[in-house]
Amino acid sequence: MSTQRPPTIDPAAARRWAGLPVLPTQQPPGFASPWLHEEVARRMEDRLQWLVQKPAHWAHWEPVRGGWQAQELLQTRYPRARVSLMEADPTRAALLRRAVAAPWWNPLARAAGMVRVESPARPVGMLWANMALHHADDPQALMAQWLQLLEVDGFLMFSCLGPDTLRELRAVYAARGWPPPCHAFTDMHDWGDMLVAAGFAEPVMDMERITLSYSAPEHLLAELRTLGRNLSNLRAQGLRTGAWRERLLAVLRQDLADPSHGGRLTVSFEVIYGHAFKPAPRFTAKPQTNIAFDSLRQALRRGPQGPEE
Repeated sequence: MSTQRPPTIDPAAARRWAGLPVLPTQQPPGFASPWLHEEVARRMEDRLQWLVQKPAHWAHWEPVRGGWQAQELLQTRYPRARVSLMEADPTRAALLRRAVAAPWWNPLARAAGMVRVESPARPVGMLWANMALHHADDPQALMAQWLQLLEVDGFLMFSCLGPDTLRELRAVYAARGWPPPCHAFTDMHDWGDMLVAAGFAEPVMDMERITLSYSAPEHLLAELRTLGRNLSNLRAQGLRTGAWRERLLAVLRQDLADPSHGGRLTVSFEVIYGHAFKPAPRFTAKPQTNIAFDSLRQALRRGPQGPEE
């Protein structure tokens, strides 16, 4: 485990969120990813046009919550690629198996046999991880896991929430002396440093802000529950009362109303996008050096490398 954790994430709370079931739906594929995750996935998929690599095999990390609709976009972009859908939770993995085995009218059925719910047996050319990193209590350990899943020169595409997320809601809580409504999110420059520390190369990061508006505080709170939980180790302990919830609704109705949006309640999300590559291993000469055969073979295939800058 890494010694560098997000300072306000409670690991036990993060594990509970990771294990919570996804509510089933009556419509195919039998579950629904959060709307915001789907929108971010669509925007991240558009960024693939700037990458020349065409992976022959790629992995989709936790697609049930991450944004299932992006699966069709990605398969359309890489129609001949094999796909590994990765879900550690057995219930979500079962949902994916049913989705992949959907009837003939499913747009993904044309790729039958190319898409499997599995951990890839061999490294892949692309790992797609949408809106997962900000929930990790040990992100460097997760990055190390992602690095192991990639082949040399393979690339990671990921998104997550940044530190300006829910700044309006956090201001409401702070003004009344309430414990924070969410954990602190990590800055994109820190994510870039952690990627390099994990072994990735050439990380490229950018961000954008998305503002959402709601007609009522109940709608706002309901959507926030689909996006995650309050993982802060400073969050309020114990159960809240019905009277406290009514007070919260009244405060949100008053403080989040935005005249420029017709009096609707508005909150903003800072979305961070990043990609990075897995570099070839470099060997340091010592009096005695032990090198794994597979690593040596990969280095020989790549040919001699120029001197380091």
